[in-house]
Amino acid sequence: MQYYSTNGKAPIADLHKAVVKGLAEDRGLYMPESIKPLPKEFFDTIETKTFQEIAYTVADAFFGEDVEAEALKKIVYDTLSFDCPVVQVNDNIFTLELFHGPTLAFKDVGARFMARLLQYFIRMEGKGEQVNVLVATSGDTGSAVANGFLGVDGIHVYVLYPKGKVSPIQECQFTTLGRNITAIEVDGVFDDCQALVKSAFMDAELNQHMKLTSANSINVARFLPQAFYYFNAYARMKALGKADNLVMCVPSGNFGNICAALFGHAQGLPVKRFIAANNANDIFYNYLQTGRYEPKASRQTLANAMDVGDPSNFARIINLYSENGQLSPEETHQRITSLISGATYSDDQIRQAMRQCHEATGYILDPHGACGYQALVEGLKPDETGVFCETAHPAKFKEKVDEILGIGVDIPARLRAFMQGEKQSTPMTKDFADFKHYLLTQ
Repeated sequence: MQYYSTNGKAPIADLHKAVVKGLAEDRGLYMPESIKPLPKEFFDTIETKTFQEIAYTVADAFFGEDVEAEALKKIVYDTLSFDCPVVQVNDNIFTLELFHGPTLAFKDVGARFMARLLQYFIRMEGKGEQVNVLVATSGDTGSAVANGFLGVDGIHVYVLYPKGKVSPIQECQFTTLGRNITAIEVDGVFDDCQALVKSAFMDAELNQHMKLTSANSINVARFLPQAFYYFNAYARMKALGKADNLVMCVPSGNFGNICAALFGHAQGLPVKRFIAANNANDIFYNYLQTGRYEPKASRQTLANAMDVGDPSNFARIINLYSENGQLSPEETHQRITSLISGATYSDDQIRQAMRQCHEATGYILDPHGACGYQALVEGLKPDETGVFCETAHPAKFKEKVDEILGIGVDIPARLRAFMQGEKQSTPMTKDFADFKHYLLTQ
């Protein structure tokens, strides 16, 4: 499979280059030249298949031309050493619990898959050159990537996170690991961290000094495996006899997760429509209403992992539905809004949704999942069944959840183990010159 840049000015790349480079030379995001539809027979029997079997079929359609079959199967099966259940919340709303991986967050799948695929390509090269992964995080990405790559030979990870704007448990999941993981505490917001990462990729001197790639959802190996979730959700709902008129609602920040779902839809996944649930960072919601994309500084909210003011993967969504720029902005907007609707919630509305859900059903939402749940409560039609993504275990936001619900959320043993470690982080300004100087000394 060949990959082109959303900006249209970079050379065509193969999967190897797209994964190792992360970002194209023209600062665009890599897109596959084609999306292979999956056969009807696959969907006819999908409810009989395991999560691993489903994921391997989807992965083969994306990556099978570039990765040897047995190696790809091993990568998929090693990545998915955990289940991803669908849980009924009320009569017509279900949640897809994406938090059963090592760090109890949905990004575990993409991070673990990318770590293993990158290692596969490093071994193929046989040069012994260290690859340096730069990742900006607003919360869960940092912990998922750090733990997915922990101890992987030939790879060093630098996690950039905004000072004081991630939860204490999130922070300890990537600042206490050591070994090949370095945490960098940036005096700014998530968008500043993301800007530092993108600028590093474009800096010729840095790229001559060290081999750089990204593990944010700008990397095709990070975001595409998240499509596995949605095929699995459809399979589990079909097994329950509730797959007709299915609506998938995805809490959205940098838009990698819903973008993966949309790629799955392009492969033939029978989802009727999608809802992108935003917090107060409502850039995509406003685009849906107006047809104008107007990024702005991110706002700090209860749902901090979605605090993104200029979501990178918007470019992929536009590219997908404009057929690589062949359609006008108006036609593209019409295609997007025919499939995707939006919702946006203030912190007070998030708190209210969490309380209402817990009082009515006993289910404990985290602030991100609360956006997805509330969007279905408000947006489902009588003949539809909704599935929202619960993207992280509520204990990762224990202080907020306990205060809002008046309960004491149990902390799983995996999270408690992280909390015993000693914080190790490097303070950094949001000035690229400072970040560049730091990397040049590594």
